[in-house]
Amino acid sequence: MALAPAACASENFQDLRTSEDARSLLAWVQRTGDAHGRPYAVVDKRSAHIYVFHADGRLAGHSPALLGSAMGDHIVPGVGDHAQTGHVPPDERTTPAGRFEAQPGENRSGEHVIWVDYESAFAIHRLRPGFSYQARRGRLADAKAAAMRVSWGCVVVPVAFYQQVVQRVLGAARSVIYVLPETRTVQGFLRTLEQD
Repeated sequence: MALAPAACASENFQDLRTSEDARSLLAWVQRTGDAHGRPYAVVDKRSAHIYVFHADGRLAGHSPALLGSAMGDHIVPGVGDHAQTGHVPPDERTTPAGRFEAQPGENRSGEHVIWVDYESAFAIHRLRPGFSYQARRGRLADAKAAAMRVSWGCVVVPVAFYQQVVQRVLGAARSVIYVLPETRTVQGFLRTLEQD
């Protein structure tokens, strides 16, 4: 399991047991220089895992991640407004796929987050305290992809991983977040990125 950022920092992405989709996307990012010298992250929804990279392409760390409970790769219109009210309908709780220009910020509670898409309230954030904390912490420790679909759409990571990797690497300035699709092929996804 990959919850110890210090151990992860010395690992090479190519040595990890990652999906072919994640390897294909990373190869494309590195070949094209698409991140333009900024740190970046790859979210593999099918394996419920996040990989964070320094601007020079070195792996900073990786971790299991909780994702949206609804299947789908799109942003549902109006979901950002619903998130502000504190209730997102179950069918709107998707983690959207795509390439996102992200930036650090704070949510309404003053908690540090990485805004992946501010308008839709899509962020990377730490596991939050509350009534579901223990259950979600158990899911992250179990690291089984099927059990990770419980968030309202955000990418949720363990507290230590957020503080030691996400906040330090992605939280310093703007970054690029790549979220792999689950309803289409990575080849089609990369063709879309190349056309943008």
